[in-house]
Amino acid sequence: MRCFRRLLPAGLLLVCGLSGCRQDMHDQPRYKPLAKSDFFPDLRSARSPMEGTVARGQLHEDTYFYTGKIGNSPGDYMPFPVNQDVLARGRERFDIYCSPCHSRLGDGNGMIPQRGFRAPPSYHTERLRKAPLGYFFDVMTNGFGAMPEYASQILPGDRWAIVAYIRALQLSQNATSADVPAGQAVPSQPPEFRGEPPSGATLPEVQPAREEREERKP
Repeated sequence: MRCFRRLLPAGLLLVCGLSGCRQDMHDQPRYKPLAKSDFFPDLRSARSPMEGTVARGQLHEDTYFYTGKIGNSPGDYMPFPVNQDVLARGRERFDIYCSPCHSRLGDGNGMIPQRGFRAPPSYHTERLRKAPLGYFFDVMTNGFGAMPEYASQILPGDRWAIVAYIRALQLSQNATSADVPAGQAVPSQPPEFRGEPPSGATLPEVQPAREEREERKP
């Protein structure tokens, strides 16, 4: 009798728990993917979205920002102002996604072509130096020749940042004396390093500029 009394609460708890287990969660009133439906005239249970439906995050009102084109032709302007932060972001994304083939100089002699893959053209050829900015954006978005598309990996804003950095690379390799700011030496003095030589895992430690060191002297 005592044993029965001890087991009675546990038994009641078990009965209450089992009473809540119904098959409604297993047999829901829903259609399986691509199942037939007698409710609609075309017998399809999967319905097309309403006309004009736009998924969240896909309202691409600024056509130029997402395509780099004006009509069917590539445009030649940036969709937002370019500053130091944009160029720094473009350089970072370029080094990650583009430099393995194009190299960090943009001359097409990256590590992948050095291993036998088809080499891309240099950004410093006359044709690409004159190419509009939207052309580079379109190539990154849709691919060209042996180059695959990168739209699935690089966001539109980052693609434009890379475009700005490509223009900076082209200017760095093809600048004239007229492009140098007044008072800046040509060529610029190379940086001075201090400490142990860097390895592949560490960055070099750059000495302050000579003018800066002289200003710090008491």
